[in-house]
Amino acid sequence: MNWPLTRGPVDRAPLPFNLSRWFAIVGLVSITIVGSASALMLTYFLTDRMLQQEGQMTMQFVQSLVTTETSLPDYFNGVPTKDSNELEMALKHIAAVPDTLRANMYNRNHVLIWSSDSKLIGRRFGANAELDRALAGQLVVHADDEDPTISPHKEEHVNLKDEDDYFIEVYVPVRDAPHGKVIGVVELYKSPKALAEALHTGRIYIIFGAVAAGLFLYLTLFWLSRRADAVIRSQQEQLLESQILATVGEMGSAVAHGIRNPLAAIRSSAELALDSPPELVRETAQDIIAEADRLEAWVRNLLSYARPLAGAHEAVALPALVDGAFEHFAREMEKRNISRSCSIAHDLPMARGDSFLLGQVLHSLLANAMEAIEQGGSIEVASAAVPARRRVELTVRDSGPGMTPEQLKRVFTPFYTTKPKGLGVGLALAKRIVERFGGHIHIDSAPGRGTAVCLSMPTA
Repeated sequence: MNWPLTRGPVDRAPLPFNLSRWFAIVGLVSITIVGSASALMLTYFLTDRMLQQEGQMTMQFVQSLVTTETSLPDYFNGVPTKDSNELEMALKHIAAVPDTLRANMYNRNHVLIWSSDSKLIGRRFGANAELDRALAGQLVVHADDEDPTISPHKEEHVNLKDEDDYFIEVYVPVRDAPHGKVIGVVELYKSPKALAEALHTGRIYIIFGAVAAGLFLYLTLFWLSRRADAVIRSQQEQLLESQILATVGEMGSAVAHGIRNPLAAIRSSAELALDSPPELVRETAQDIIAEADRLEAWVRNLLSYARPLAGAHEAVALPALVDGAFEHFAREMEKRNISRSCSIAHDLPMARGDSFLLGQVLHSLLANAMEAIEQGGSIEVASAAVPARRRVELTVRDSGPGMTPEQLKRVFTPFYTTKPKGLGVGLALAKRIVERFGGHIHIDSAPGRGTAVCLSMPTA
């Protein structure tokens, strides 16, 4: 029986992996993320270092005033000063720090004891984490555009110059020179134009540097990926060509070896028919037809293996396929004295696949079993439903000589066969068809125990 090789629409094959296309997307996203993160980190580091440097210079200036002007420590401690002129000059020096918008002085009790804005003197503001850290001995420097807590809406920021878009806030801890104890805090609001311009220029350089470095890296790696993709494709083509040549060689050897015996039998039968009486000519003609059918089956199997498989997904009744296969081989099994048994429930769940292609698989399995048995023996076909896995199983078992572990390892290799009259494509083709529909095939065999082939198919 000649089973069709294809049926239904052809499924679209998945697109091959394209290294250049994937790198163009993944590489661009990765380099953009890494470059942006690096630019942000460098910008933060540059800003922080320059602000800290500005704060250190301011702290050194203020601390030098406290050390040289003895009236300042007394003023922070609330002790009446002996030299009011010296104190007034010291306060003027603090207010005259370059780029200063406002100068405030706090004592240990968070009270603003002096300010360049006289309206603020004597006030106590709300919670101020920066002031607390400064009273603990830490230099605190903030830029208004980097810390959301630094805002003109803070109470102590009233009456700052509106025209100054950028300012920094410096909290300088003031220490008592003899003991090193923090006795107060000097808070300076500064508008360092040179620092702002330097930070702006540095950020521009960092951004353009990151963009240039990322673009250079991306183009370089993209060129390498293109070269690698071209080399891989060339090697794949060479490998495919070598595989095709090897397959052609194996196929040619298998065909030459397989056709030789049937041709010899056909020739012998034809010569015998010439010298035989008329009553024996019919039997000789039947032998010739049988050998011709064998050749036709081999050619069909070769074409089936060489062609791409395609089949529509449909509900397949396995009991009907088994009945049809047994009916097809009934005469041959009777001639070889091969008994058969079939234990398949007629309410077996429908399998998902293609009835024609799965029928071809079943015919191939029965033909293999018959060739393994040669004369006498038995073939059993059984089924089982696995509801938990939504699968249905079909097992074909023969009483043949079985296979060794070495033979089992190569049983699905194209053109490998253990039968003198086999071609070696039946099981390879069966595996392709079963896996095409989401199933799998398993073979259990051992010398002297026969062979069992189990098909597991998803239910429809």
